[in-house]
Amino acid sequence: MEQKIIEAEKRTETGKNANRRLRQAGRVPGNLYGDKQEAISLTLNPKQLSAVLRSQAGQNTIFELKVSGGEHTPAMIVETQFEPVHEHLLHVDLMRIAMGEKLKISVHVLLTGEAPGVKVQGGILEVVHREVEVECLPADIPEHFKIGIETLELGQYLRVADLQEIAGEKVHILSEADGVICHVVTPKVEEEVKPEEEEAAEASEEPELIKKGKTTEEGEEEPKK
Repeated sequence: MEQKIIEAEKRTETGKNANRRLRQAGRVPGNLYGDKQEAISLTLNPKQLSAVLRSQAGQNTIFELKVSGGEHTPAMIVETQFEPVHEHLLHVDLMRIAMGEKLKISVHVLLTGEAPGVKVQGGILEVVHREVEVECLPADIPEHFKIGIETLELGQYLRVADLQEIAGEKVHILSEADGVICHVVTPKVEEEVKPEEEEAAEASEEPELIKKGKTTEEGEEEPKK
């Protein structure tokens, strides 16, 4: 796979006003840190960043960061900030990656196929964990874990332990082995309310009506019989 490249420049101005001017000029402010080196402030190309985020590995993509007039280093995106309405990328944090050192990272779990417990038996597929934490060398980071659910019947499940064979020897899954990835459950059925119970419930909600005969106003004599 061809390695992605992101170009950056150092920035000297910081703060809200400076960042706003950068965005208006078509750049994204960001920071680079890690690998026991000094953190530096950068401006980056939003199109290059979006290409990385839209790739199959997403934020787990390791790319070559080239800082104009500065360092060239393997890096990855560790945090992003988006504008909530139009979802424009506002800020990004990058981390230097030492290719010879293992790191801990979350990997997405991709479920494929259709479970007979859903298709035939009328159950519901409930996904409990969409990601698992792993430890491996940067070059061995999986894009995702793909696992089929074609054998799952009602009441059956997939566990984190079922992913280890897919992960292989170079990737160690740190999430609890007994943790459930997904399972097929019976739909919850609301109990039908009996007609008598409905009538009783309605009666209890109506205000109590007390019928009284004609009363005598104060000071008025009752008519003689």
